[in-house]
Amino acid sequence: MMIAIIGGGPGGLTLARILHVHGIASVVFERDASGAARSQGSMLDLHTDTGQAALQTAGLEREFLAAARGEGQDHRILDHTGTMLLQEDTPDDAPMLRPEIDRADLRDILLSSLPAQTVRWGSAFTHAEPHEGGYLLHFADGSTATCDLLVGADGANSRVRPLLTDVEPTYSGKVVVQSSIHDADRTQPELAEMVGRGNYWVFGPDRLLGAQRNGNGVVQVSISIQAPLDLDPAEAIDLPDGWAPQFRRLLAACDEPFVVRPAYLLPIGMTWPRRSGLTLLGDAAHLMPSHGEGANQAMRDAAELAQAIAAHPADLDAALEQYEPAMFARTSKVARMSAEIAEMMTGPDAAQKVLAFFG
Repeated sequence: MMIAIIGGGPGGLTLARILHVHGIASVVFERDASGAARSQGSMLDLHTDTGQAALQTAGLEREFLAAARGEGQDHRILDHTGTMLLQEDTPDDAPMLRPEIDRADLRDILLSSLPAQTVRWGSAFTHAEPHEGGYLLHFADGSTATCDLLVGADGANSRVRPLLTDVEPTYSGKVVVQSSIHDADRTQPELAEMVGRGNYWVFGPDRLLGAQRNGNGVVQVSISIQAPLDLDPAEAIDLPDGWAPQFRRLLAACDEPFVVRPAYLLPIGMTWPRRSGLTLLGDAAHLMPSHGEGANQAMRDAAELAQAIAAHPADLDAALEQYEPAMFARTSKVARMSAEIAEMMTGPDAAQKVLAFFG
């Protein structure tokens, strides 16, 4: 049995690890040239019933807790005038309900738990076609591979998804403009102190400024705004009158060009007809507003799919029959909740709605 996983993110690597725990081999095809080829982005808060539960199933709970940051659960919420609306500081002995971990650290934990050669780097998947009861995979460098089960863990722009459905992600109307401050404690100590140890949110009438402390000394800074796809980043970071000066200083301190990241969504409750030897997990299957659920749901998908395969090692169709309906039902509920949170965090009264939510 050859299981091919397209995509070496948290979902794909978790699937490979839990299959390995059950003595089932797989191959992860990842387009990155290596594990260190690019920055892995902002922190992840892994929840006890999803991401953390998947890591427990993977036998990696100890490694995760050693790398996770409990203090990353801190929250500071302000309005655009600089008024502190809510400050929650995490006690040292607080339970690790949603600790933060650097994406790079999580990837390293998962990669180091896999046998050598499980991940084939530099393998940019282009398309697949049915072949002898399975699939023939094609890659950008002209190479091919065959598999009995093809799992698309390749994110929002999945190239596996079109084999199952014609549905494509649509633009949500929201753009995130993002940059970073490196070595913030040394280069910008006052701003680093202002942001604190975890998440920092500033709600304005028409945009949300966010900052987040990473474990490597970096502070990620972003502006979320309803805008057209062709938004000039300079428009997003040019704060309107009424914003307190420290927020302009925070944006001005960023030492990388601001990158525009449009937010796309798949329809809530999207499903597909079952197809032998083919399935999806994570954003490839249920792209939703990014409010802490994307990686968590992908890792839970991975754990449930791996356990279904382990329960039916000689019948992959039975494994998909166990996995897909449960995944559809669970992630539809989570996507609806994420959409409600996205709506709550939008508009001139967003700060008041968020305070009521935390209250």
